[in-house]
Amino acid sequence: MKRAGKGQSLRARRSFNDVMAGRIFQIRRRVKLDTQQLRMKTIRQLEQLFDFASAIARGQVQYQRLEGKMHLITLKERQGWTRVAGYIAQILQNIGKGFDEKQVDEDLAELEKFLNETMPEDQAKTVEEAAEGAPSK
Repeated sequence: MKRAGKGQSLRARRSFNDVMAGRIFQIRRRVKLDTQQLRMKTIRQLEQLFDFASAIARGQVQYQRLEGKMHLITLKERQGWTRVAGYIAQILQNIGKGFDEKQVDEDLAELEKFLNETMPEDQAKTVEEAAEGAPSK
């Protein structure tokens, strides 16, 4: 190992390329870890949504609250929930192949459309409108 000359530290002898390569490596490692954590969290949340949609589609949930009143879930609405569950399964499969944040956002927008199709026309809401009344996590 070479000694640093007078007034020079070992760090000062590193080239800009070495410094940049080291920082790029650190950033890539951090992004990979953050992406994996985000991917796993997204998968867990989508699995919960899938379980919920599947329960409604199978008839395990028979009523839903609409405008403060209990409403019997019709066969047509159950069929819509089957489509919602199926689309969630597709999203999960896509995330399993790779995590593309833009694609996930587009998939969730499409899921919102499927969800609105399960509701009576006068009850359809955007995700943002529905989230205003939901408890935050």
